[in-house]
Amino acid sequence: MSAARRKRGEPENPEPKSGERIAKRLARAGMCSRREAERWIEAGRIAVDGVTLKTPAVTVTGSAAITVDGKPLPAPEPARLWRYHKPRGAAGAAPNLPGELPRVVTVAALDPGAEGLMLLTNDGGLKRHLELPATHWLRRYRCRVFGAVDETKLAALAKTMKIEAKLERRTGANAWLMVVLAEGKNKELRRALEKLGLRVNRMIRIAFGPFQLGNLPAGAVAELPGKVIREQLGERLAPAMKRRR
Repeated sequence: MSAARRKRGEPENPEPKSGERIAKRLARAGMCSRREAERWIEAGRIAVDGVTLKTPAVTVTGSAAITVDGKPLPAPEPARLWRYHKPRGAAGAAPNLPGELPRVVTVAALDPGAEGLMLLTNDGGLKRHLELPATHWLRRYRCRVFGAVDETKLAALAKTMKIEAKLERRTGANAWLMVVLAEGKNKELRRALEKLGLRVNRMIRIAFGPFQLGNLPAGAVAELPGKVIREQLGERLAPAMKRRR
């Protein structure tokens, strides 16, 4: 190891393509988030090959000896995925999950005013794959709106904002819409409907790509079997999925 690299707290590394950033490795091991990992490095808690790191700008390979507070870093956990039914009125975007679950992150989190299907994973890489626009996964919602629904204006959203919205039924001064969102976020959908004079008073996500809310009870969490995930994502996108029946 060069004296300069040792002085900076950087281990000798191969080309970046043959490894991954240290913060990502720590997150994949289920120890912390990437941001937390950066703070741990600043606090001098992380060492690679016996060298205490001073910067997160370090790439490590599978053979690197990584320690946290002097203890070996656990092997990365197999990637897992859960469906979660965020209840109506739940505070914030993050769910209150059962204590037996490992540390998880949300995929395409719902805004505080929305409810319905959320996906949870213990793997940051899988989260990013699922959220990539290149997947072209559609997000389906049932929206209850207050106001006069003009079906012609609803149809125009498909051309201007890539939002497909159809009237499902009217219930007094409210109406239920079935909405398919190709791009954007929940708040953008709300704003688009508000421009049509419709105030959204309930928004339920019922599907994210091939994954469905189905009859999952409000507040419940259900893990997706590895077989189902491989069928939906393909072996190329889910190589780390633990093979479970």
